[in-house]
Amino acid sequence: MKVDQKGHTVTIKDTQGDFKSFLDKVTQQFKTFEKQNIIIDLTSDSNLSESDVKLFLPLSKQQKKAKKSFVIVASELDFNAISDKLTVVPSLLEAHDIIEMEEIERDLGF
Repeated sequence: MKVDQKGHTVTIKDTQGDFKSFLDKVTQQFKTFEKQNIIIDLTSDSNLSESDVKLFLPLSKQQKKAKKSFVIVASELDFNAISDKLTVVPSLLEAHDIIEMEEIERDLGF
């Protein structure tokens, strides 16, 4: 697991290729990152399914309650099959753009 912090955003990348252990590590260490926007980078995992991504829903809900962004980056998924409650994008650039837009919305009171 690689953690990269830039400003108010933390990017957490799976380096092991083992989705289950990555999810466990992120869940265990979530308190460390909860005051920042989070990007979960799953682009290196080609065997990822929509049901795997849905396992991040509880963490996403926690972040939204804390008025922080939670974005998952996954490249080879059917984005229409993923719940609207999760923000999933195909690239890191889009993830940063989404976080920027959500920050602006929060500043404006939406």
